[in-house]
Amino acid sequence: MKKTDWWKNAVVYQIYPRSFKDSNGDGFGDLRGVIEKLDYLRKLGIDVIWLSPVFDSPQDDNGYDISDYRKIYAGFGSNEDMEELIQKAHDREIKIVLDLVVNHTSNEHAWFVESQKSRDGQYSDYYIWKDPKPDGSEPNNWGSCFCGSAWEFCEERGQYYLHFYSKKQPDLNWENPKVRREIYDLMKFWMEKGADGWRMDVIASISKNQNFPDYLEREGQKYYTGKYHSNGPRLHEFLHEMNQEVLSKYDCMTVGEAPGSTPETARLFTDPKREELNMIFTFEHMNIDRVPGSVNRKWALKPFDLRELKKVMSSWQNQLYNKGWNALYFENHDQPRVISRWGNDQEYREACAKAFATVLHGMQGTPYIYQGEEIGMTNVAFDLEEYEDIEVRNAYQELVVKNKTISEEDFLKAVWNKSRDNGRTPMQWDDSENAGFTTGKPWFKVSERYPEINVEKALEDRNSIFYYYKKLIGLRHTESLLTDGDYQLIMEEDAQIFAYLRTTDQESWLVAANLSEQHRSTEELRKFAGNVKEIKICNYERSSLEEDMRPYEAFMMRIR
Repeated sequence: MKKTDWWKNAVVYQIYPRSFKDSNGDGFGDLRGVIEKLDYLRKLGIDVIWLSPVFDSPQDDNGYDISDYRKIYAGFGSNEDMEELIQKAHDREIKIVLDLVVNHTSNEHAWFVESQKSRDGQYSDYYIWKDPKPDGSEPNNWGSCFCGSAWEFCEERGQYYLHFYSKKQPDLNWENPKVRREIYDLMKFWMEKGADGWRMDVIASISKNQNFPDYLEREGQKYYTGKYHSNGPRLHEFLHEMNQEVLSKYDCMTVGEAPGSTPETARLFTDPKREELNMIFTFEHMNIDRVPGSVNRKWALKPFDLRELKKVMSSWQNQLYNKGWNALYFENHDQPRVISRWGNDQEYREACAKAFATVLHGMQGTPYIYQGEEIGMTNVAFDLEEYEDIEVRNAYQELVVKNKTISEEDFLKAVWNKSRDNGRTPMQWDDSENAGFTTGKPWFKVSERYPEINVEKALEDRNSIFYYYKKLIGLRHTESLLTDGDYQLIMEEDAQIFAYLRTTDQESWLVAANLSEQHRSTEELRKFAGNVKEIKICNYERSSLEEDMRPYEAFMMRIR
C-alpha cells in the first residue's frame, strides 16, 4: 500500500452522530441521518468526515464507553448502515475517519465482565487492578477527570480498578500484549470495511507509570489529575507498534487526542521518521481562559486574552514546521462554540464566525470544522438541570454541593461558557419544529436561536458563514502556500488584532483578523504588507490596506 500525505490538503468535518440528523423520528441522530446529509457536506467541500464514537455502548458518556467495538450502537443503526455510509461517502470523494476509544472500555464490555470475576482468569489483567492500602483506601491519590477518585473498588475481586474518566469506563492495561493485539485486530476489522483512518481518544493516556506514584498534595484537595495522567513511559513504543502492525498497511489519516502535550512532545508523535501518528490535538490554546492550578479546574474562568492565544498557537506553528503537522481547531464535541466563548455571538455573530475561521484556516495544518460551526451556531444558556453531560453533573456535586469551592451562580456561568453540551445541542437544519433535526422529541434541548441560525437560511444567503467556509476550504485545496508556507506572527503584543505572514519562495500572504468590537487602524499592518497584490478572501468589502479594520473584520491577501 502506497502511503500519501493526502490529509495535508484536506479539511475535516466532525459529526457528533446523536446530534446531527435523526432519520426515524426517535429523537436521536443516526447513521442514516448522516447519509441523508452527505450532499450537503459535499456542497460545503469538505474531504473527510470524522464520526464521534458509533460503536455499541451503554451511553454512560455518550458513546465513549464502548461495550463492543465490532458492532454499531443500535440507536445509530446497524453495521450494514455503517458500510453503506462509507461507500456513499466514498462515492462523493469523502473519506470516513472513526473514533478509536481504547484508553478504556465500558464496564459492560465482555473483557471487563470477565476481568472482575477473578485474579487469574483469561482477562484478569486486561485492566489495571490494584490492592487497597492497608486501611482499605485507594492505591494512590490519582483523580478522575470527571471528579472524585480515579479508583473504584470491586467487591467481587477485592481490588480497585483504575478509571481516568467515569467509574463505568475502566482503563485498559496496555502493558498486556494480548490487549494490544485485540485493539490492532479491531482496527483492521473496520479498515478492511473501508474506514480511512482514526481519531484516537485520549491516546496519550494509554501508557501509565507502573510505579503509580502519588501526586504532591495541596491543602483542600484529595484527588489530583496532572502529569501522571498522560505521556507515560511506553506511550511512543505502543504507538510505533500500532503503526507497524496496522497503520503502515493502509493509506490512512491519524490524529491523536493528547492532553498535556507541548510542541516538543508533539514532535515525538508526529515526526514522520518516528512512524507514529500524522498529527495530534493540542489543548494548550483551549486552556488560556482557565485559572491554572485551581481546584475548580476548567470551571475556574479567567478573561480571554488574545495575546495568550497568539503566543500559544504561534509556538505550535513554528515548532512543528518541517518537523510534524498541526491539527487546527477551535470547536469539537468537547468544546463550546468559539464565537460565544471568545467573541461576540450577538450583533457581530456572522463577522465574528468568519474572523475566527480565517485565523484558523490560514495556518499550516489540517483544519477541523465541527458540525454547526459552518453556520455560526452558538452556546446555550439552559437551566442547570437541563444539561446532560456527566462532566457537568459530577462537577456540580463535587465542587458546588460537597466541597463548596465555587458558588452555584459562578458554576452556572462557567457551564454556559465552557460546558461540552454547548457543542452537543442538535444541528439546526431549518426553522421548523426542533430545527429540522427530528420529527420526534429530541434527546437534548434545541438551541432557542434555531429560527435565526439554520442551514436553510445559510444556503439562501450568498454572504452567509457557510459560503465563507466553502471559500476557505477551496483555498486549502488550491493554494499550496497554505500547506507549505512558513509562518511568522506579527503585532505580537496587540490585544485585538491577530495577524501573521505565510511565505514561500514564490509568494507571501498576510492573514489578519480584528477580534474586537472596535475599529482599528491598519497603519501597523502596512509596515509588513507593502502593496496588496490580491485579496484572497475577506468578510467585508476591501480592496487595499488604506481604510481601518472594522469590528471582527478578517482577510487573507497576497502581498508578494
